[in-house]
Amino acid sequence: MIDPFLLLATESHAEGEALISFHFDFLESNILNLAILVGILVFYGRKAIGNILSERRNQIAQAIQEAEERQRSAATALAKEKEKLAQAEKEAERIRQAATERAKTVKTEIAAQCERDIARLKETAAADLSSEQERVIAQLKKQIAEQAVMRAENQLKAQVDNNTQQRLIDRSITQLGG
Repeated sequence: MIDPFLLLATESHAEGEALISFHFDFLESNILNLAILVGILVFYGRKAIGNILSERRNQIAQAIQEAEERQRSAATALAKEKEKLAQAEKEAERIRQAATERAKTVKTEIAAQCERDIARLKETAAADLSSEQERVIAQLKKQIAEQAVMRAENQLKAQVDNNTQQRLIDRSITQLGG
């Protein structure tokens, strides 16, 4: 690709024409090229770069507004949640106090019920003891009566002979009306 340009440049230089010429002054040619490039960029690129920069500025402003809006909504949500937490803590405290009061009431009721049960058990024990005592007394009386009858029979058998027995039978018959 360089060969045709180089060929063209050497031909035109040989003929004395200056169609395309090379400047071998390095600083001069770069500054000129740079000035042309900057001019073209300023002329044509100003609108495009301005549009890109203004669009970017608008996007950044919109992102900042959205972030601020999210921050406000997050702060509002945080405040609501803190309020709910405070209400929940109040409710928990109320429930704890109610439970404490209920525990005291139940404790009192249980103590009263225990006292009633103890009194009832004492009454039942006393009644059982009394009925057991009466049963034992009745049993002892029965045993004493049986023993007395047995002794009386034994004494009668020992003291009464056939003659005395016959007289007692006769006397009993006469008393009965016969």
